[in-house]
Amino acid sequence: MANTKAEADLDQPDEQLDRAIEELRGVLHEEEKRPDAAFRAASGANASVIMNIPVDVQIILGSTEMPVSDLMALQKGSTVALNRRIGEPVDVVVNGRKIARGEITVLESDPSRFGIRLTEIIAGTKGA
Repeated sequence: MANTKAEADLDQPDEQLDRAIEELRGVLHEEEKRPDAAFRAASGANASVIMNIPVDVQIILGSTEMPVSDLMALQKGSTVALNRRIGEPVDVVVNGRKIARGEITVLESDPSRFGIRLTEIIAGTKGA
C-alpha cells in the first residue's frame, strides 16, 4: 500500500535520524583507527560527551484499546487487561524506538525490585 504524504513526512525524521546515527558511528569508528595519540585523546573526550547524553528508556509490558466510557469508569482497584500474556517478551524502547526485547526478572542485588534480561537486540528496524 502506498504511503500518504503525511506518512512519508513522519518517516523522514526517522530516516534522517538513522542516517545521522550511522554517520556518527562511522566517524567514531574511523577515529578509533587513527594512530595519532593526541587525536585519540580528543576523540575519547568527544565520545565521552556523546555517551553522557541521557535517553528515555521504557519497558513496554503491553497495551490495550478501550472506549472512552470504559476509560472514564476506571477507579482505584480496577484491572486493565493488556495484549501480552505472562512469560511473553516485553519491548525495550529508547526515545520512542524499539531496540530490544527481554524478559522480566527479579534483581539479585535487591529482590524487591525487578528488571529486564535482554533476549533479543533489534538492529536497523523502525521504532514501536
